[in-house]
Amino acid sequence: MADNTFMPPPADFSTGPGSRPGRGLARGRPVVKPKDLKGTLKRLWVLTKGSRQGLGWVLLFSALSSAASIFSPLVIGQVVTAVDRQDPAAAILLLLLGLYLGDWAVRFFQQFIMAHTGQRMIHRIRTALFGAMKDLPLAFFDRRQHGELMSRLTNDVDNISTTISNSLTQLLTFCFTILGVLCIMLSLSWILTLVSLTGVLLIFLLTRFITSHTRKLFIQQQKILGELNGQVEETISGIHVVKAFCREKQAICQFEEKNEQLRRVATHALIWSGYLMPITNVINNLNYVAISIVSGILAVCGAISIGMISSFLLYSRQFSRPFVEIANIYNNFQTAVAGAERIFDILDEQPEPKDLPDALPLDHPKGDIVLQDVTFGYLPDIPVLRNVSLHIPAGTKMAIVGATGAGKTTIINLLTRFYDVNGGSILLDGHDLREYRMADLRRTFGVVLQDTTLFAQSVAENISYGRKDITRQQIEAAALAAGADAFIRRLPQGYDTILTQGGAELSQGERQLLTIARAVLVNAPILILDEATSSVDTVTEQKIRRAMLSITSGRTSFIITHRLSTIRHSDQIALIEDGQIAELGSHAQLMAQNGKYAALYRTQMGMDTP
Repeated sequence: MADNTFMPPPADFSTGPGSRPGRGLARGRPVVKPKDLKGTLKRLWVLTKGSRQGLGWVLLFSALSSAASIFSPLVIGQVVTAVDRQDPAAAILLLLLGLYLGDWAVRFFQQFIMAHTGQRMIHRIRTALFGAMKDLPLAFFDRRQHGELMSRLTNDVDNISTTISNSLTQLLTFCFTILGVLCIMLSLSWILTLVSLTGVLLIFLLTRFITSHTRKLFIQQQKILGELNGQVEETISGIHVVKAFCREKQAICQFEEKNEQLRRVATHALIWSGYLMPITNVINNLNYVAISIVSGILAVCGAISIGMISSFLLYSRQFSRPFVEIANIYNNFQTAVAGAERIFDILDEQPEPKDLPDALPLDHPKGDIVLQDVTFGYLPDIPVLRNVSLHIPAGTKMAIVGATGAGKTTIINLLTRFYDVNGGSILLDGHDLREYRMADLRRTFGVVLQDTTLFAQSVAENISYGRKDITRQQIEAAALAAGADAFIRRLPQGYDTILTQGGAELSQGERQLLTIARAVLVNAPILILDEATSSVDTVTEQKIRRAMLSITSGRTSFIITHRLSTIRHSDQIALIEDGQIAELGSHAQLMAQNGKYAALYRTQMGMDTP
């Protein structure tokens, strides 16, 4: 044992060809456990069908890589024996070099194939998830936080990607290595194998003990971190209010209190997780010493050779290392499967109703709409609309007014079939909306919402959104009709100006005019203007009002607004109150009735109530 040139230093925890410690989930990090591990894995297997080509080769290369790791210590032992006996060792050294080069080549091809295979599988999962999202009804997005949905499409998919691309290959290699090394160790010496297994058992018990403590601490740390992030976000987004009410000192105190709480918990978590590797190394080193002593006694007795001792010491180190890594990979694996369950939650959601087998086309809609005893509620037993009946002849300009929450926008959601009625029916040109093909029905409506939605594209692309084969002349004509052409031409690149952050560089009124131009270009027979002037100044309101008069001419139009000055020229005005139509008529008729509409109008106009 005098010459231990080929033995690993006792403190090294990563000896052997291709060893890559520490690439699993960070130790102590909170693990999200799946509810149904086997069921979710089966569904993942089915979901990735057709994109798993190459997994067989990965399995083969994992076995070959493990074989190189398994046989290299045996060859090193032969080198030591040859040197001890002063025999030629050049051929054995070349064999060892060949093993290491072969291990490198195998691992390279393994990673190359796994990268392609893993990304094909992730591509299939991401495509399926996004495809499912686009088919979900608006009700799904109304009851879910959009940030949480984005997390499923990004973080959860990334967790699965990491597990497939990295952890899977490591897990296969480690499993083959453990089985192979255990067989070799038993064939060399069952006594030394028992000594080595004692150290592995101690490491396993230590890992379970420490992770049981650190998991609770890291979960608590994530909870406090989330609260701290929320507090910081609220303070920064509301900094004007904080400064206006001189609450800077209180905000700092609240931040410092939560930050100190986070520091204490994080410190304890890191200290506990920091115990694992040093104590593991101590156990490995003590186990290394125990094997050395027992093997020395066996060597003195003539039971084993010096070369066998060298090989066994390498095997003992190689055997103990994967267990801690497998524990980390398993944690990573559980988190990925839990993320897959969150993805399947979306895939299992009920999509928008499919078209009926005999669904009617809607090629030339006239725009005649009838609401017959319509009842609807977003939540069971809480109706928003109750037995609403209304007839809007084709070409009618219908204004809907009422208090917030009265049900104005709900009517629009039902007309466009973002939701379906709970009771009654809505007819378009004499047929129930549910009898038409959904795509045809949606193309029948042009919608301008209160909350403008612009994309990180050019102004021209935003106006022509959803339309193909549209010329620049048509885009400019639509902008001119909407009253947006003048300010667009003042932009740095005019219609080619790229908008950022939802058009943050534009004023609210300018953004609204762009959405009106988009509706003009759609040229739909039915137009919906939902609070299009609610967030603009008086001058911009006049521009939008002129644009509205232009684009609603000759179309069935629905105008929802709180500003009654914009609807005086509407053909019909419906006042919604408590989910029912309280008053209906033209502006002149409702003023003559001197009811709730008249009182509301006089209040807004600053007129004296008679």
